Amino acid sequence: MSKSILVVEDEKILRISLTDALKAEGYIVFPVADGNEALAALTEGDFSLVITDIRLPGASGMEILQKSLAESPLTPVIMMTAYGSIKDAVSAIRAGAFDYITKPFDLDEILVTVAKALEVQSMAEENIRLKKELSSYYGAPNIIGESKAMQAVFALLGKVSRTDSTVLILGESGTGKELIASTIHYHSARKNKPIIRVNCAALPADLIESELFGYEKGAFSGAGARKPGRFDLADGGTIFLDEIGDLPLLTQTKILRVLEERTFERLGATGSEKVDVRIIAA
Repeated sequence: MSKSILVVEDEKILRISLTDALKAEGYIVFPVADGNEALAALTEGDFSLVITDIRLPGASGMEILQKSLAESPLTPVIMMTAYGSIKDAVSAIRAGAFDYITKPFDLDEILVTVAKALEVQSMAEENIRLKKELSSYYGAPNIIGESKAMQAVFALLGKVSRTDSTVLILGESGTGKELIASTIHYHSARKNKPIIRVNCAALPADLIESELFGYEKGAFSGAGARKPGRFDLADGGTIFLDEIGDLPLLTQTKILRVLEERTFERLGATGSEKVDVRIIAA
């Protein structure tokens, strides 16, 4: 969906040239000529970005900034200023503006700043969406995600969830690796298929391969019927292999084959089985 931008500039030539440049980039632009019009527009509509001069007829750029932050805290505001009012621009940054540009400005320069501001805005919205969905999926409203490090984690989760890549999650015990794996699954195209969780460290050494890959009837003493393995159960979905480093190297080699060829051999079978599964390991 196209991003909407409110442009507030009383100089007609600048307003028109900036509006035309933004429209050429595919943005929806709402140009206004004075501060009072801008305040009314912020009350009535939602914008992805605000670009405003600092000194305007009617309400000032600072008033527009304050109004925008009050109405929509995630909407970035870019201030335009003449060389003589740089101090005002710095004050605006301190008050919450995203950036400022001095006039006369180069259109390419302001387009780069616009793209950067909208990228930050999209990331902030995605972070909030992911945090809300984490709480709704897992009943964990106390997940803390305000630090820059956690904001980066939320952003990365959004990107990874939209791919079908194999994922390795690193972290100390108790840091929520299983929660992260579940989040990736439930935000992926595989969300309507199962996620099978396997604690590799808890599997008995003599049952590891039969648990993971299953077995045919008669594969070994006591195998009275065919049994599907965890990879069978995860077909079409996701398998989360926690503590994968505790698996024997031979078993890890067989999992590598699943990754490379999307096939595995069930114990006692005479051929390979195809499987469509995403592997998340920790």
